[in-house]
Amino acid sequence: MSNIYYDTLPNGLRMVHVTTMSQVAWCGLAVNAGSRDEVEGQYGLAHFVEHTIFKGTTHRRSWHILNRMESVGGELNAYTTKEGTMLYSVFPAQHLKRAVDLLADLVQWSVFPQEELDRERDVVLEEAASYRDAPSDAVCDDFEDLLFAGSELGHNILGIKEDVERMTSEDCMRYLKTLYVPSNMAFFSVGPERAEKVFRMVEKYFGGMSHTIAKRQRHIPKEVAPFKQVTVIGTHQAHTVVGARVPDREDPLRYALMLLNNILGGPGMNSLLNVELRERRGYVYSVESTLSLLSDCGWISIYLGCDPDDVRSSLQVIDRITSRLSNELLPERRLEAYKRQYCGQLVVAADSAEFLAMSAGRELLHRGCVSTIDETIARIQAVTPEQIAQAAAFLKAEKLSSLTFK
Repeated sequence: MSNIYYDTLPNGLRMVHVTTMSQVAWCGLAVNAGSRDEVEGQYGLAHFVEHTIFKGTTHRRSWHILNRMESVGGELNAYTTKEGTMLYSVFPAQHLKRAVDLLADLVQWSVFPQEELDRERDVVLEEAASYRDAPSDAVCDDFEDLLFAGSELGHNILGIKEDVERMTSEDCMRYLKTLYVPSNMAFFSVGPERAEKVFRMVEKYFGGMSHTIAKRQRHIPKEVAPFKQVTVIGTHQAHTVVGARVPDREDPLRYALMLLNNILGGPGMNSLLNVELRERRGYVYSVESTLSLLSDCGWISIYLGCDPDDVRSSLQVIDRITSRLSNELLPERRLEAYKRQYCGQLVVAADSAEFLAMSAGRELLHRGCVSTIDETIARIQAVTPEQIAQAAAFLKAEKLSSLTFK
């Protein structure tokens, strides 16, 4: 696509700019650092740094950081995943320089004032507590912890209360200096500005960062034996997650897995699981499927909320559906219908500047380039019935694990 431009600074920072006609622009940093890069005793540090990086630099106090983009109608935000952090801003396009300057200040000169950390610590702990109060969220987190037990992926992104309570400015500074380095980040921008101007601006504010190799260790998680676990928490509704490990995001089956995930429990009300479990049988209040692909592994999980008496029947229906998909090839006509729906959803999603910006940052960070919507659609269209069957085989009954809160 002619509107996607790349460059790399001498210090190793990769950059991508996507030109659009909108007068609203996005820019940010995708950082290859998340909760799996924490050490025991500091679980939750990646998320804590994401919160406290806004609390002061050698040039700005927290109020100035908070007000810098909002005073011109923009926003500054961030989020953390198991192996990544996104730090970004959205703003009227004429304020690009303001946003780039601020992001550079945050990753190079944050000082994590202890008094600010102490105040923000309560906010982080309250966020973690709110998730525990929402069983539909907590069951998904606990399922992932069980699925990756014994590995660096086997703990919650929000961390452990005792670890968060003792995190210091020094801990945050060390994490920042170790992982927020040029070779471990990618700068992304979406807006009407010329790419050459964007890249010059990034070089001005980020060019002084030293070329340091990120110091971390990641190990492919060992396989965990399938489990069937029930936790009694005294809720009226049962919350269940069922799923299994799948290959990583570079595996040849990744596009078949993406399509399978959408077929099973995508956003459409006509997804297989919604039709079978809710519309036809009335077993569930909600059901959805999620695919997560990381650098060296992945997982697909199905969440359902239902009456406790309907959990077993619901799981039996899921087993029948996944068994049929793995044992019987989808007719070409039906597969084409699934592809048409999924590709249409991708086209709609790609019209969002936020989606475009976040996906550009992640893809540049992990793959070194950004796939156009046409390229992605072509790869989905190339998925065969045999590949769908291979992908569904990961969800055979003997491979599935489940966790139920009731």
